[in-house]
Amino acid sequence: MSDPSSIDLDFVPFGSTGIQTSELQFGTWRYGKETEAGNVEIDEQRGHELLDAYAAAGGRFIDTADVYGAGKAERWIGDWLAERDRERFTIASKIYWQIRDGDPNSRGNNRKNLSHRLDAILERLDTDYVDVLYVHRWDDATPTREMMRTLTRFVDEGKVHYLGASTLRPNAWKVARANEIARREGWDPFTVLQPRYNLVDREIEGDYLEMSRHYGLALCPWSPLGQGFLTGKYSREEGLTGESRAAESSRFEEAYLTEENFDVHDVLDEVAEEVGATPAQTALAWLTHRDGVTAPIVGARTVEQLEENLAAAQIDLSAEQVRRLTEAKPSPYAGL
Repeated sequence: MSDPSSIDLDFVPFGSTGIQTSELQFGTWRYGKETEAGNVEIDEQRGHELLDAYAAAGGRFIDTADVYGAGKAERWIGDWLAERDRERFTIASKIYWQIRDGDPNSRGNNRKNLSHRLDAILERLDTDYVDVLYVHRWDDATPTREMMRTLTRFVDEGKVHYLGASTLRPNAWKVARANEIARREGWDPFTVLQPRYNLVDREIEGDYLEMSRHYGLALCPWSPLGQGFLTGKYSREEGLTGESRAAESSRFEEAYLTEENFDVHDVLDEVAEEVGATPAQTALAWLTHRDGVTAPIVGARTVEQLEENLAAAQIDLSAEQVRRLTEAKPSPYAGL
């Protein structure tokens, strides 16, 4: 397994923001997450070990959200940052999901909820600002003008540097409309997008990806390994068995363990063997070679898994290999 200190992640332009970001960003959505059996997927000690390994590899972008581990992820990141130079790291968090039972106002992108939640985020992270604040989902109940005006106030107050929108795969027009309103009013627009995107989840390859390129927006995909499907841990013959069946939902099985997706995996395995890499590393390398993709968000349960993922930055795919992987599953918008 690679020594993370030997990987030395590069920096790449972060869309049109003017700053640079690590070519692979680190996601913390498993921090403090409890399984149905009551176990914690990643506890604080393991979380700090993963952050140590990421930083040792030159990683400087940490992605979190206020609902990850019910706030534990942000607190643990804040504790870890307290012993380091905050300015050397780019921190992103997100707001949307309801956090108090029986309180509908603790959900969404309205002014009341955004303002309260941002202050709590900063307190948990023990920092004066976040570099990127994402709306975690779109809130159709809140007028777009109110949302963008509120988000701009955060920038004006110095609490946020850049604005982002997460998980709006089929809604390119909503982002474009929000940005046009912001520009017309002299407010801050969204400059960062965070959709799901990987070899088998290709739904952004229509207006969404074209829109992000047109506006020069940074695009940082989550689930770059298809919730683990692209790591090679599942097979056609066995599907979900034993522990994996207990850990995954039937929705995962229906979405990923399909004949079409296993055909994609066959091509992935072939290319991985050609470049001397694992399927996971090759799937990540494909994303880094895609036009319009800024930096995939990688996560891991163990330091060993993280080191494997980060080593994907060292893999160079040929144009022919990228084409084969891309054509293994047709884009849903092909021919439109």
